[in-house]
Amino acid sequence: MNSTIAIKKSTKKKTKKAGSMFFIYLMLIVIGAIFAGPFLWLFITSFRTGANLYDLNLFSGKYSFDNFTGVINFMNIPQYIINTLIITIGAIALDITFSSLCAYPLALMQFPGKKLIFALLIALMIIPAAAGLVISYLTITYMHLLNTFLGCILPCSVGSFSIILLRQAYLGIPKELMDAARIDGASELKIWSRIMLPEIKPTITTVIIFDFIGNWNQFLWPVIVLQDPGKYPLATALQYLNGMFNYKFGYIAAGTIISIIPVIIVFLIFQKNYINAVAGAVKG
Repeated sequence: MNSTIAIKKSTKKKTKKAGSMFFIYLMLIVIGAIFAGPFLWLFITSFRTGANLYDLNLFSGKYSFDNFTGVINFMNIPQYIINTLIITIGAIALDITFSSLCAYPLALMQFPGKKLIFALLIALMIIPAAAGLVISYLTITYMHLLNTFLGCILPCSVGSFSIILLRQAYLGIPKELMDAARIDGASELKIWSRIMLPEIKPTITTVIIFDFIGNWNQFLWPVIVLQDPGKYPLATALQYLNGMFNYKFGYIAAGTIISIIPVIIVFLIFQKNYINAVAGAVKG
C-alpha cells in the first residue's frame, strides 16, 4: 500500500516537473521567435522579387537569388568584403597584441601608478566613442594617414575593454607557472608568449569575436577617414543602398544578409572557447 502511494506521488511529481519544463521551454521558444523574427523576415525578403519589404505577406512575390546577384554585380561586393577584411583583421591583430601586452603587467606586476592606470581604463569605457572622433581625426591628419586603411585601423585597434578582460584572465592563472619559468631562466617576454598567452586562449577568442563584430560593422569612422568610396568597408558601402535602391527593398535585404554571414561564421567557429570564457567569468 505504501509503495503504491509512493509511486503515485513520484509519478505526480514527475508530471508536474515535466509540465513546468514544457512551459519554460515554450516561453523560451516564444522569446526566441520574437528576437529572431526581424532577422527571419529580412532573410526571407532577400529572396523575394517584386515585393514590398513592408508587406508582411511572405507568400507574395517570387523567390529567387536575383536580389543577391543584382547587388553583387552593381556594388562590387567582393572588393568591399576585401576592404572590410583588411580593416577587421588588422584591427584584431593590433588589439590582441597590444592589449595582451598591456594587461600582463597590470595583472601580474607591481609598479607605481598601477591602480591609477586601471582606474583610467575603466573611466575610458564610460566615455562615448563619438567623443574621441575629433581628436582621432586630428591625430590621423597629423600622421598623414587620411584615406588609408591604416588610418581607419589605428583608432579602433586597442580598446580598454579588451585590456580589462585580458587582465582578469591573467589573474586566473596560477603564479606557480611564472615562478617555475623564472627559475628556469625564462625572460618576461618568453613567459608571456610561451606560458601566459596559451592559458588565456578562451578570453582571446572572446576578444576576437567582439572585435570582429565591432570592426566588421564600422560605419561612421570609415566615412570620416576614407575619402575614396572604393576603399569603404562593407557596412559603409551598404548604406548607399538606401538611396540608390529605395524602391528595391530586396537589394537592401540581400546586402544586409551578405554582411551578416561572416559574423555568424566567425561566431560558430569560436563559440566553444567563447562560451568557456563567459562561463569562467561568471564563476569568477
